[in-house]
Formats: sequence, structure tokens, C-alpha cells
Amino acid sequence: MSRPFPTDDPYLNGNFAPWPMEGEVRDIEIEGEVPRELAGTLYRNGPNPQFAPRGRYHWFDGEGMIHAFRFENGRVDYRNRWVRTERFVREREAGEALFGGLANAGASDESVAGVSPNAANTNIVSHAGKLLALWEAGLPYELDPDTLETRGTWDFAGKLMRPLEPEAQEALGMEAMPGIMTAHPKFDPETGEMLFFGYSPIPPFLQYHVVDASGKLVRSMDIEVPFPSMVHDFITTRDHVIFPIFPAVFDLSRMETGDLPIVWEPDRGTHIGIMPRDGGPEDVVWLDSDPCYVFHPMNAYTDANRIVAEVCRHPVLPLFDTDGEGPPILTRWEIDLAGGTVKESALDDCPSEFPRLDERYAGLDYRHGYAAGSDRPDGETALPEAIVHFDLKTGKRMSHKLDPGCACGEPIFVPRSADAPEGDGFLLATVYRGETNRSEVVVLDAQNVADAPLARVKLPHRVPYGFHGNWRPAE
Repeated sequence: MSRPFPTDDPYLNGNFAPWPMEGEVRDIEIEGEVPRELAGTLYRNGPNPQFAPRGRYHWFDGEGMIHAFRFENGRVDYRNRWVRTERFVREREAGEALFGGLANAGASDESVAGVSPNAANTNIVSHAGKLLALWEAGLPYELDPDTLETRGTWDFAGKLMRPLEPEAQEALGMEAMPGIMTAHPKFDPETGEMLFFGYSPIPPFLQYHVVDASGKLVRSMDIEVPFPSMVHDFITTRDHVIFPIFPAVFDLSRMETGDLPIVWEPDRGTHIGIMPRDGGPEDVVWLDSDPCYVFHPMNAYTDANRIVAEVCRHPVLPLFDTDGEGPPILTRWEIDLAGGTVKESALDDCPSEFPRLDERYAGLDYRHGYAAGSDRPDGETALPEAIVHFDLKTGKRMSHKLDPGCACGEPIFVPRSADAPEGDGFLLATVYRGETNRSEVVVLDAQNVADAPLARVKLPHRVPYGFHGNWRPAE
């Protein structure tokens, strides 16, 4: 019999607690009416540990579980399944957790020495006919889009590789090892390209890659950075790639004492690397800015000699008990390419995270943005209690306020049709309702988010709080 989960860990209680079952629900109960224009599948990924942890647990640690909602003719079916990573299979065979976590990486069992702790638990994207579950420190896992069966890791036909330092080559007997893909690739709506990077605490610290519309990896390059840093996301426009390096600095020696191998060093400041889309490492220009941390940008675009980016800015990386912690605020960066300066301005005074947009405008001048957030400037709430729409041209803010005891996930925009105007469509978000201990998907009119939902797709069970998801249109 496996050990019970701890009862005193906030990330293992309430709706953070793992959901232990895989299954499907046909023709889910719906309150309201699902628009017939919604034809496709909403995928959502998040951590869901299958066994009690080996010591301290962090929300980022659990194995990836995919939740899929298939919309067709006003009806919705549901299926969920763990990603069968090598980590998951090893632990399932052993009947216990074998890997340490973010706060105690050194606690892994000796039997998994050299095995990747890839949990595939952060995002799920579709490109060139492949559905990929993503982590940010390893290869993606390919899934069957209908059954969610795991097909195995995907290394872009052997092209996603990392060169090793000479000493490592000699020790491991190989010149390169499997590469790393961020959990936040960007998709160019004009070319169909997928742009992504991989970061590491060992050289090369940052690599950049381009995959063409057919799914072929066509460009890879090493980017020299000011220091090795945790780089969760990056920014792209039609003309530029932006690599933000924040003062969340790797120090692997801390793992020897069981500490988090990342140190917050604000004196190093933030460094923003800017590279032309058609350029290379030698063309990167670095601009300095104040220390902060950004998990997620909303979008950015190039306008003549400046880049405008909207990001959810944290005062510090919220993984530490650090002075100056505060809620993330939607912030505009105006990068003057000619003058070499970065200007910051807050666009809101309420917390917001998990920003999204109409992806048909990714990297382009745009107007509409969305986020999970709050209507309370004090930021006292720990969980998102509103789905927020930002009109970035007028500065107007609208929000869909949830009932007390509810919390929402990332809102995902689906256009009403392929050629609908920007922002004409629907927002889909998972919502946990504490009073019933159940979850649902709410469907909102993206142009009138403050109104009552068009539909509530009501599961008979809950979906644990997760990270990211995406919409895959029906073929």
C-alpha cells in the first residue's frame, strides 16, 4: 500500500490536491448553450502527483495530467490522462515516488540516477499535426490528440540536441545529448513557424530554435547570456526575438545541501536581449532594466524603432521568502531600439497572471488581451477570482467576477471564425467551485466578458489547479 499524501501541505490540499483517476465523461451536463461555432478540443495541462512526495513538495513538481474537452454540435465530451513520461512509468512500476522536487532535487532515489525528471506538466500545444505536452527542462512528449495516449518523446527527427563540454563528452561517451524545449513556444500566425528556446544551468545556457510550418527544425543557435538564469518564457514579434534574463541565477552547489539551485540576486538587474528574426547570436543587443521577474508575457510587436510588450510583472521571482514580493501586475515595456532604453509603465493596479490574446495577432500590433486575475488592488486573494479583458488601445478593463469560493484558470481565446475580427469570439476557462467541490468550463463572449456565461460545462468532479492549455480546432 502506498503512503498517504501529507495533510499539512497547501499544494496537496483543496483543489491543489491530486485527482487520482483517469477516465471519460460523455455528453457533459451543460447549463446554458454552447455556441455551435465551437468545434474542436480544449486541452489543459497541470501537475498531478500519483504518489506521496519524497519530502517537501512544490506545485511545480507533480506529473503532468492532460484534461481534454471536445466540443461538437453544442455538446462536450471529456477525457483525462496522465502523460506516460519515463519518470511516470518508473514510479508506477515502483509503486512510490522516486524523484525529488523543486525544493529537494537531491532527494531522488538512487535507482533513477541519470533519468530525466521531465514531468511534462506545464503546457500542451499543437503544431504541424503533433500534440505536444511540454515541460521546460527536457524534450516534449507527443500525445494522440483523441485518446491522449503517450507516443513518446519528440526530438524533431533527431535534430533537437545539445552539445556537451569536452569534459562531459569524455565522461558520458557522447558529443551531444537530447535538447530542451521551453513550455512556451511562440507561433507565427503569418508563416506558421514555431519559435522556441531552451535554457539550462550548464553550457550552453540558452539555445534558440525555429521549426517551419511543416514541423521541420530548420534553425538552431546558442545565445550567449549575461549569466545562467531561469528563463520561463520569452517574447517574439514579426521582426524580433526578445530574450529576458532576470536575476534568478543558477547555483548548482546549493543542491548539495538540499536547497533550491536558484538564487535571487537583484543587484544583477534584468537584461533584455534583442535579436532580429533573421539575425544570429552576433546580432543580439542587450539592454538593462530594473530587477523583476516575468513568468508570462501577453504579447509584443515591433513599431519602427521600438518594441512594445505587455507582460505580467512580478517584483521578485515568487519562489522564495523574499522582501518585496507582491502580486503580478500587467505592465508595458517600451523598448527604444535607437536609444537603447526600456521604459516600464503599469497598465493596471490589480493582480493578473496567465495572460492570453487572440493568437492570430501573436507578434503583431493588437488590441485585446485577457488574463486570470482579481478586482482587488490589495492582492489579498491568493487565487484568481476573475477573468479579465484588457482593451490595450483604450485602457478599458472589464472583468467577469466569479462567485465567492471559486477560482479560475488561464482564459483561452477561440475566434468565432477564421476570418472574424480581432477579439470576436469566446473565452474558455476552467473554474473550480468550492461549494460543490466540482469544476467546469465557462464559455464567455469575449467582447462582453462581464456578462453571464454563455454556457457552463459542468463536470461531475473537480480538475486540480493547473497551468496552461490551448484550443485545437476540429479538422
